[in-house]
Amino acid sequence: MTMLDTDRALVQAATAVAKLRCRSDNHTVAAAARTADGRVFTGVNVYHFTGGPCAEVVAIGAAATQGAGELEAIVAVGDRGRGVIPPCGRCRQVLLDYFPSIKVIVGTMDALRPVPVAELLPETYVWGDHQLDAPMAVRTGQWPMPSVPSSRPASED
Repeated sequence: MTMLDTDRALVQAATAVAKLRCRSDNHTVAAAARTADGRVFTGVNVYHFTGGPCAEVVAIGAAATQGAGELEAIVAVGDRGRGVIPPCGRCRQVLLDYFPSIKVIVGTMDALRPVPVAELLPETYVWGDHQLDAPMAVRTGQWPMPSVPSSRPASED
């Protein structure tokens, strides 16, 4: 996918927050998320030895606090000029669960690109109650048998 001007502006917003607010070991990553109507929400990570929310999760919370609906794009930027950084595995799962159609901006600064979050998290975990929404055959345990390749060579007819 190609970077749009709105994607570049999102990277600039996250970069500005990283420069302004990421000045200690407690805050080392900034994120910016955009809604379909163009509103941008930012956040920084909250580092703590017990764990803490990543910048992407804080930006999602900021958007929710302001009544934002669906987010369409998000990007994280590291402190000290580290540039765009990809989301961690936990953030990928959160993004996929909350916003399955969101695009995540990744790549080096000279090759940034928006990528569907599902591409960043193949073979994702599926919550049990999401599985309950599956067709009846799946819920009753009548799982389709996977196709397993034969170990013998195909015959030549």
